[in-house]
Amino acid sequence: MLNTTTSYVFIHLFSYFSFNQRLFWMFRILISLFIGAVIVALNFTDDWAEARMTTNATYKSFSNVEVNAEIGLHVGLYGINITLRGNPVVQFNETIDYNEMFSWQDTIEEEYEEALEKGLPNPILYIAEKFTHGSPCGLNFQYRYSSRYASATLWTAFCTWMLANILFSMPVILYAGYMMMATAAFIFFSIASFSTIMNAPQCVFSIGTDSFETEYSHSFWLALATGVLCTVIGILVVIFYFLMPEKMNEAFSVGVDSYEDEDVPYGEGYLNSVFLTGETISPSTSKMTTVHL
Repeated sequence: MLNTTTSYVFIHLFSYFSFNQRLFWMFRILISLFIGAVIVALNFTDDWAEARMTTNATYKSFSNVEVNAEIGLHVGLYGINITLRGNPVVQFNETIDYNEMFSWQDTIEEEYEEALEKGLPNPILYIAEKFTHGSPCGLNFQYRYSSRYASATLWTAFCTWMLANILFSMPVILYAGYMMMATAAFIFFSIASFSTIMNAPQCVFSIGTDSFETEYSHSFWLALATGVLCTVIGILVVIFYFLMPEKMNEAFSVGVDSYEDEDVPYGEGYLNSVFLTGETISPSTSKMTTVHL
């Protein structure tokens, strides 16, 4: 009974799509573009992990002047972003609004020395120092290598996503479903690689009288949601293909000629009725009858 009901639902679902081929095609394109765009964007976002707090902190070195500011640490796959925004922005006749980037590709020590030379505010220097090689926290090693592997697996997921799109346009829908599940697997591998950071002892950032720790942020959860979406799509494609391969080919317009239902105009012709009846008539007495179509 359950199998009959399930088959009934599947048949009606694909019957609906057969009457809405253009809508289904647009839906496929939008979902596919969304997945591809997210995979690429996740490599360059700076909010896989974040930490924020508002506190009073010393603003400059060799000064006891404190400012009230919002401090933020944003961790991405290519580096960290440290923000400092005053509350209000203008304090002591100075605009307090900083956004400093420190990349994994470059030597953190060199960028940290440049920050010292520029005289950046103390909170930014304090956080940046935690990511240098000499810091006892070991954040540079943890974040740098976990982010590198996460980025590599994400680019692999992008390759499998492109392969899945190619297979969807060919009469191998089943393998396209497998490739979507492979895409999901590599996205999950990327998430797992980045998550190893949280398994290590966390370094507490203490600024002023407050402290904070990094937590998973928007990009991490977006990657997880995209992986789940790819998994669902891949599983549904495989299940539907085994239950009704003809309907799947029709839904994806594979092996279906676009001109089958079109009215093709034909020109005028003449039909020899004697030839159709198979009669043999002597040439001397034959009379040819033509029928106008």
